[in-house]
Amino acid sequence: MNVVNENGTPLTQPENKKLIAGILAILIGSIGIHKFVLGYTKEGILQIVITIVTCGIGGIIPLIEGIVYLTKTDEEFYQIYQIGKRGWF
Repeated sequence: MNVVNENGTPLTQPENKKLIAGILAILIGSIGIHKFVLGYTKEGILQIVITIVTCGIGGIIPLIEGIVYLTKTDEEFYQIYQIGKRGWF
């Protein structure tokens, strides 16, 4: 079923990046790729620096973030991380 607004133009669902960001955070989050996917360039660069400075121990942060991303509902994730631009957790 297509949803249309009052003018009759079709409304499209905004892209929800929850699944891709969550999986990337868990698998290769230490290089900050999930941050770049969500549009958080500064946070992505900071994640890379944290991983290098801590000799990889900082990779625990994206593991936790990935779990948090995947446990949120689609609407919560979209509102918090894509609309609200909350950079961490």
